[in-house]
Amino acid sequence: MGTLKNMAAALLLTGVALASPPASAQVQTAVPAVVSGARPVAIERIKVHAPSIEGNLEGESADRDVIVVLPPGYAANPRKRYPVVYALHGYSIGVEQWIQEIHVPQVVEGAFALGAKPVILVLPDSRTLHNGSMYSSSPTTGDFERFVARDLVAYIDGHYRTLAKRESRGLVGHSMGGYGATRIGMKHADVFGAVYMMSPCCLSARDAGMLDEAALAQLNAVKSREAATALPWGLRATLAAAAAWSPNPKAPPLYLDLPGKDEKQRAEVLAKWAANAPLAFIDQYVGNLRRYRAIAIDVGDKDGLRFDAQKLHEALDRYGIANQFTVYPGDHTSAVADRFQNHVLPFFSTNLAFGEAR
Repeated sequence: MGTLKNMAAALLLTGVALASPPASAQVQTAVPAVVSGARPVAIERIKVHAPSIEGNLEGESADRDVIVVLPPGYAANPRKRYPVVYALHGYSIGVEQWIQEIHVPQVVEGAFALGAKPVILVLPDSRTLHNGSMYSSSPTTGDFERFVARDLVAYIDGHYRTLAKRESRGLVGHSMGGYGATRIGMKHADVFGAVYMMSPCCLSARDAGMLDEAALAQLNAVKSREAATALPWGLRATLAAAAAWSPNPKAPPLYLDLPGKDEKQRAEVLAKWAANAPLAFIDQYVGNLRRYRAIAIDVGDKDGLRFDAQKLHEALDRYGIANQFTVYPGDHTSAVADRFQNHVLPFFSTNLAFGEAR
């Protein structure tokens, strides 16, 4: 097992910042009070086939688990159509852990009872061999960016009573999911009409100087998929970043390049990672960002990611792109359920189109 120093270094390198490396993927989060009179939602667990993930080198399944939360009255009103909010989970968890962290269905029922308009909520599972796809486009992991923006949206529109237009689709994510919402939101404004980034990770280019020689040696010693899964949490996060951002189809068994070995490789790999940092590529997507009716960013005042979140807010401000930016009391995960009930779903209630599809 690696040292705590090595794990913390790997976390800093990937931008997945927590107070300390967790003993397990699941974290306990505070649950809001039950809202009196809240009506029950219906939860469906489905599989969605993703052509965009087929044939990936890592062996990730193209049949993805997805949880769909249908609002009260969905079954009783067979002619009514609804906006859809797509919600992306963070690193090291899957969709089942994600709904526990944000306390679904309680927070969804509570939000509706408190006045948020009913939407369909869709939560896809993007966990991979190294515990996270980074919602990126890679021949190693598969194209999870396209899975969310194209395959998943097409499936949901084809199987549920949605308002199938961009103005009626919202995108939100937390941590790695916040990165996904940022990345996908910038590139796919033709699909989504409002975007909310909760404590987004990985916004800026990283410096491999935080990954010391011992950590690099441990990573480079991995010669099998099984050995990769036995690594400490933080080092697995580094492999997730490499699989997503520096894939190498000529480097089995993991098919990725690490920022080590020699200065040339370090520079080449870090350049690829920088190319996937939203603060580095935001200038390319200003026109897309102007299309959104609303953009929101939030982060806890005790979260190490707050500095990059502030930079994202400032970048949007420089271009005159309207956005809500909130620094709330809390750390990386402490208020995520409260935020989802009392801020995220009301945000989409206000900013999505609820009229019939044209």
